[in-house]
Order: sequence, then C-alpha cells, then structure tokens
Amino acid sequence: MRTVLVTGCSSGIGYCVAKGLKARGYNVYATARKQEDVDRLISEGLKCLRLDYADSESVQDLANELLLLVGSELYAVFHNGAYGQAGAVEDLSRATIEKQFATNVFGWVELNNRLIDMMRQNNRGRIIFNSSILGLVSLPFRGAYNASKYAIEGFADTLRLELSNTEIKISLIEPGPIESKFRANSLVTLKENINMDGSVHRDLYKKSIKRLEKKGVAVPFTLPPEAVLKKVIHALESPNPKARYYVTFPAHLFAMLRRLLPTKWLDKVLSRVGE
Repeated sequence: MRTVLVTGCSSGIGYCVAKGLKARGYNVYATARKQEDVDRLISEGLKCLRLDYADSESVQDLANELLLLVGSELYAVFHNGAYGQAGAVEDLSRATIEKQFATNVFGWVELNNRLIDMMRQNNRGRIIFNSSILGLVSLPFRGAYNASKYAIEGFADTLRLELSNTEIKISLIEPGPIESKFRANSLVTLKENINMDGSVHRDLYKKSIKRLEKKGVAVPFTLPPEAVLKKVIHALESPNPKARYYVTFPAHLFAMLRRLLPTKWLDKVLSRVGE
C-alpha cells in the first residue's frame, strides 16, 4: 500500500483526489487549512492533518509530523492547496502579491524540499503539482494567479532536470475549468484586496463580479474534479509518467494555440476569453 500526501482537501479537486485514491487502496494523508475541515474529513474516514501553506511554521510542523508517521514510506505528494487572487496587475499591492505567492508557491516549494529528503531514502517517488492552463497562457485580471502558476511551472521543470538521475518523477497537472469553489473563493479575495471603486478598471470589475457570482458551471467544457483524479492516477502508476497532463478541452486547445499562434494573435484570443 503506497502512501500519498494530498494537500488542499477541504473541497473540490483535493477532496476528490484524496477520496478517490483512498478508494483505490492508497494510504492517503489529506490536509486542510482550517481545523473544522480537518475534523470533518477525519469524521469521513480520511487521515487528515492541518496545513496552511502560507505559514512556514505550519509547513514545517506538517513535514515533521509526516516524517514521524510514515518516514521513508512516503511515495508521492499531490500539491494542490491554492487560491486565485483576481485583479488587474496595477491594482495589486505588494502585500496582496506576497499573500498569493506565500500560499501558491513558497509553501509548496518549502514543503516539497522536506518531502524530497524522505523520498530520497528509497530513491523513488512521485511529485505531482496541480498547476493550471494559466501557468502556460495568461488571462487578464488574473495576474497574481497567472504569475504564481508560471512560477510553479518553472520550479517543476527545474526539479525534473535536477532529479533526472533518480527514480523520483515530476508531473504537472494543467486543468482548465473544473467544478469547484474556486470562483467563490476568488470573489472573496477580490473584494478583500482590490480597491475596485478607485480603479480605472471599475466597470470591468463589475463584469468580473457577475461571472464570479454565477452559480454552477460558468464556462463551457467545465469538467468535474474526477477528470483531474484520472490524470493523477496515471501520474502515480505509470512507469513513465508524463511531464504534463492537460485536463479539459480548453487546456488542450490553449496549449496548442500557444505553440502555433504568433503572440499578437494569441493575445487577441486571450483578451476575448478573459472578458
């Protein structure tokens, strides 16, 4: 029975992956940021630990606890806990950008470096990063999130090169639109951290709010989180896992357009999509 750590499991992709891997026979340790979510997941039969990626002490505590619980038996990690900070680049304060990177990048890398030490003891393992198609192409008014995912892409690509002489394999999952609470959480951080009324983009923010407030599926080709679970399983079980797994038609489409279109043409397409 292989041991896998899955982060960001309170809902959405992380919840689905943790449940799905447990049902498949993996020894799953889930994480959540809030203690009430940790307690709920434990009541549902999952092994769950508290982790706040934005808090270095929490990251180190989780790594130390996991070392005591499983040590070198850790086979894989699925890095997933993240949020999307909406807002035009010119409206982002330094503090807001630092918050986005603390959760979406710095915590991931800090924890990952501890986990690599555990995997090296058996010279095997799988490290899977849940990135986004927005780590390959950018949409307007998502600059902080775009940049955080571009950063994860860079770290993952570098790790793949640095660990190429080991049996520790690195994969990136590139989801497009997936059913989750992502939009609702983005709306909260937009209202908290962006001065919309004082922005030259205030009219566009009104459109963004309508999109973020929409219940249910907001864009075509949205898939349930089980679509991500399927790719995670392949990344865990294939003897030759892919470097990148695209999820949803838009992810495949924009990955292709990025390779084929001149930048000016691609910018026009992305500007329309991001309206």
